[in-house]
Amino acid sequence: MLRTKGEYLFTSESVSEGHPDKVADRISDTIVDLFLGEEPEARVACETLVTTQQITIAGEFRGPGHLTKDLMNHLARMAVKDIGYEQDGFDWRTLKIENYTHSQSADIAQGVDAGANKDEGAGDQGMMVGYACNEVPGALMPAPIYYAHLILRRVSELRRKNDKSVAGLLPDAKSQVTLRYVDGRPVGADAIVVSTQHVPGMDQGRIKALLHPIVKAALPEGWMCKDEKFYVNPTGKFEIGGPDGDTGLTGRKIIVDTYGGAAFHGGGAFSGKDPTKVDRSAAYACRYLAKNVVAAGLAERCTIQVAYAIGVAQPVSVYVDLHGTGREVDEVKLERTLRDLMSLSPRGIRTHLKLNRAIYVPTSAYGHFGREPDSAKGTFSWEQTDLVAALKGAFGR
Repeated sequence: MLRTKGEYLFTSESVSEGHPDKVADRISDTIVDLFLGEEPEARVACETLVTTQQITIAGEFRGPGHLTKDLMNHLARMAVKDIGYEQDGFDWRTLKIENYTHSQSADIAQGVDAGANKDEGAGDQGMMVGYACNEVPGALMPAPIYYAHLILRRVSELRRKNDKSVAGLLPDAKSQVTLRYVDGRPVGADAIVVSTQHVPGMDQGRIKALLHPIVKAALPEGWMCKDEKFYVNPTGKFEIGGPDGDTGLTGRKIIVDTYGGAAFHGGGAFSGKDPTKVDRSAAYACRYLAKNVVAAGLAERCTIQVAYAIGVAQPVSVYVDLHGTGREVDEVKLERTLRDLMSLSPRGIRTHLKLNRAIYVPTSAYGHFGREPDSAKGTFSWEQTDLVAALKGAFGR
């Protein structure tokens, strides 16, 4: 957790949708959305490995029988096409796909499913964490990870539009933002790193010139670092990228997916899991509650942890930490209030946030948190701040 006194530097990184691990996340979440789009109560646990001209999909499912391996493989190929890979070592048209998916274990199902005398239980044991802070208005996210994501998202948007300002840049990219803090508040960028795949022979100085205005515009006014600390492809050329350059696996970018190291992490990855898996849904619920606490003005920072036992509906613990920033708020009362406002059983979370929908592909890159909720599409419902009035009322604000 970041200090609230003194001056220091703090760094977070992001990776683009073309990074090998994110390609794997995208394919896994494509399979999740396939099943939930056909049957909202479907069960999915999907892992993906990508490497040179190869995709391997494995996992277990329970859902409509007509969702064949051939259909999954086709959608995986279309996901790669959408990302933009048509290079010799990873081409959506010619890559090979192996699919080792199978039916869900009955042993898992019997412990998790609702029955005549019990509510639906958690899909696994574990603890999940949510965090919010007031460093970025609206988003209520730690600033380093927020701006690291924003830089790459803007480059991606331009690339997808075939904008000439990023001509020659390819899907695989990474960013790293180091911010200077004074007494717990970010005041500017000290160093920024952007590494991006590019077409052969592209001049490194040209790439830096292309990226500079995009990075500067993504940051608050006056925050851009000095030119000598703006590092672009610092190792030199970056022509071989994506799964041809490095193997990718589902769930290997959990800090990129969450708070960039500025907050705790429960340990479980999100992508490839349907919302009965509390690794995913409870982490979303914790973020939702923490964000509403900060949005309500009850604290400047809020961490919420919940923990579950497999097959048991209610969490075994709920913990709230305001990190000394609470504004005359009793944390024990806040824990009780949050549980009154939202059921933290797996079913209660899914119902409250409307998670049993095909809404997960957009989460597979640029972070699961700090994004704009879209009520029409149902995406990022956990980013809503619709509990603010109730929280204010509970604490006399």
